[in-house]
Amino acid sequence: MIRPTRAWRAAAVLATASLVLTACGGGGDETDTADDPAGSESTSESAEAEPTGDGVLRIGSLLPQTGDLAFLGPPEFAGVDLAIQEINAAGGVLGADVEEFDADSGDGTPDIAGAEVDGLFNKNVDAIIGAAASGVSVSVIDKITGNGTVHFSPANTAAGFDTYDDNGLYFRTAPSDRLQGQVLGNLAVEDGHQNVAVMARQDFYGEGLADQVEATLEERGATVTDKVLYAADAQNFTAEVNQIAANQPDALVLIAFEETTKIIPQLIAKGIGPQDIQLYFVDGNLADYSDENFDLAGVKGTIPVSGNPDPEFNDKLLEIDPKIKDFTYGPQSYDATMIIALAAIAAGDDSGEAIGAEIINVTKDGTQCSTFEECAQLLEDGEDIDYEGASGPTDMNDTGSPASGTIGINEYSKGNTYKETDTVSGVVN
Repeated sequence: MIRPTRAWRAAAVLATASLVLTACGGGGDETDTADDPAGSESTSESAEAEPTGDGVLRIGSLLPQTGDLAFLGPPEFAGVDLAIQEINAAGGVLGADVEEFDADSGDGTPDIAGAEVDGLFNKNVDAIIGAAASGVSVSVIDKITGNGTVHFSPANTAAGFDTYDDNGLYFRTAPSDRLQGQVLGNLAVEDGHQNVAVMARQDFYGEGLADQVEATLEERGATVTDKVLYAADAQNFTAEVNQIAANQPDALVLIAFEETTKIIPQLIAKGIGPQDIQLYFVDGNLADYSDENFDLAGVKGTIPVSGNPDPEFNDKLLEIDPKIKDFTYGPQSYDATMIIALAAIAAGDDSGEAIGAEIINVTKDGTQCSTFEECAQLLEDGEDIDYEGASGPTDMNDTGSPASGTIGINEYSKGNTYKETDTVSGVVN
């Protein structure tokens, strides 16, 4: 959608995205205009409008404490907590400490996110960070943005958010699955596979990623033997696995969550398991399966990662939560929190609408800075900033999504743990 890039700017740019992929570690815009949201007010007049917030920035964390993505919760909560700790140590936002409230997003089965959002509204939050699952976020996005609250996910990758009508209040620090889908499709072809099956959750996340993988495979000359969608809450996957096995693929892309532990044994039983054909996982199911009896050695998987990883950042997260084992989306959660806080300072207002109008601005086209204290001082000095985060460059395009991203390519070894073997970066022009 078209959104303003200043609080009261009268024109906006809708970018026509074009992905350019470059391997690392071994491996034209159309302009449109929109009506001035402030009516006849000029930019300078509107910039002096009285703040509508109450002077205290309150952030709600709607992240998975339960459900299939609960393994992502600890690093995400820790990322938010670390950012708020640093923000408040540096003087807070608009002269007051930031307040934070936790809520459980679950995984959508059962649907608890709506009630949890209502609980956050009762705390008068100005912004909500989450959910991790795209399907959960799309179930509450209208409720959140319709309330005038910023909705900012550190982990949503569904391409559908690129064009969602979100009142200019939805943002994310994870790149669109247009990137992950292209990287994964390219990887399968580069690995020599020409007959590839795709099996995916039938939800907002799974369908969008499956479509992009399919399109990329076909663009590269491969045959998609099947694209099978399954109910996210299914108890068995016999029919889907039988259909895939019947067409004898030489590789399978499995776009799943925790149900992976049920699907793998059925694939093995049908002769299309990890030791029979090449399997590929995605960010939703790239996890530690060391407690499982099956063997994932050789399985590959993709996941958004930090563009310029700080080796000390994970240590900081461990200081917040010593029990963290997986650091996925921790940096993106930290950056989402920082960007919200800096946008509030840029706006001089902690209301959701004011913050939302400045979020894109603080991520690009200004003086680069990487700590809250440094960035806040630049803003107080009247400078535009370009926040460079723990997850890498955070420059956003006009849809509120990262204009670039890095996808890590990983491979499982004996013991069902994985290690990054390569990265691929994508830029949205």
